Amino acid sequence: MPALFTTEDAPTHRRLALWQDIVCDVFVQLDCKSDLGTAFHGAITSSQVGPAKCSTVSSSRQRVLRTPSRIARASEDFVLFALGRRGAGAVLQDGRETVIQPGEFAFYDTTRPYELRFNDDFTQTIFQVPRAMLHRRFAGTEPLTATTFTLDRPVERLASQFLAGLSDVADRLDADNAIRLSDQAVDLLAMAMSERLGAAALTSSTHRSALLYRLKAHVLAHLPNPDLGLAETAAALGISSRYVNSLLADEGTSFQRFVLAQRLERCKRDLASSAHAHRHISEIAFAWGFNDLSHFGRVFREHYGLSPRDWRHGQLPN
Repeated sequence: MPALFTTEDAPTHRRLALWQDIVCDVFVQLDCKSDLGTAFHGAITSSQVGPAKCSTVSSSRQRVLRTPSRIARASEDFVLFALGRRGAGAVLQDGRETVIQPGEFAFYDTTRPYELRFNDDFTQTIFQVPRAMLHRRFAGTEPLTATTFTLDRPVERLASQFLAGLSDVADRLDADNAIRLSDQAVDLLAMAMSERLGAAALTSSTHRSALLYRLKAHVLAHLPNPDLGLAETAAALGISSRYVNSLLADEGTSFQRFVLAQRLERCKRDLASSAHAHRHISEIAFAWGFNDLSHFGRVFREHYGLSPRDWRHGQLPN
């Protein structure tokens, strides 16, 4: 893979700090901790594979934390699939903990806190997938975070082998094949996830929770569509409009309020990001499904106490 980052050339006292910078640059904003001091080492190779990214991480023992404060300062929206290649690694998220052995994989969601634990040297392949890309195929991911997918199940074995093979050739793919293969990889992962969730005997409360996860994921995947509506969403999930609002009422909201809050939050995030400083406020608003600029400005002020322009001015450097 062409992008190579390593701590080997750094002064020993700077290696762990450099590693944290490397990990944050390749993946998402993280805190990395290790008791090895100057003995710490690590290397990452990474390649873009269509809209996804395939990386291989080899390193010493450490703890990796995705904290609420890191999430609040970040704009990443990925699902990360970790495939064990050497050594073992633990994943903790959503109240669950699992251990990934070589050949096995698990995934974690960058929009919620998680922890990774490595008690010895390890190598993992990380397949980084934009949330929308996965949720077009399988939306109910939250019940399966920090769950090990093993070689004992045929589809899971096939997905594991495909990820391993993809990482081996990622840097030699042309653009068209990279897109096709990343799609095939996500297809296999979604099949494995759907099979695993379908095989579980869900209680009614768990089923309701899983349905709420699917509902939220569907909304988030379609936020840019200004025509996103209650009836269409209910039909996509195979439930009634009344049941959609019943699910959201459990969290003190409704379909319309949830959609509006999610759109506003993403506009707020983009307006504060230097990566979007060149974009007009109207462009950002329309990109997240608003179709009336005066309405957007009014509801933004109602929610955050500032106009979109004043919010942006206060967040971006002069």
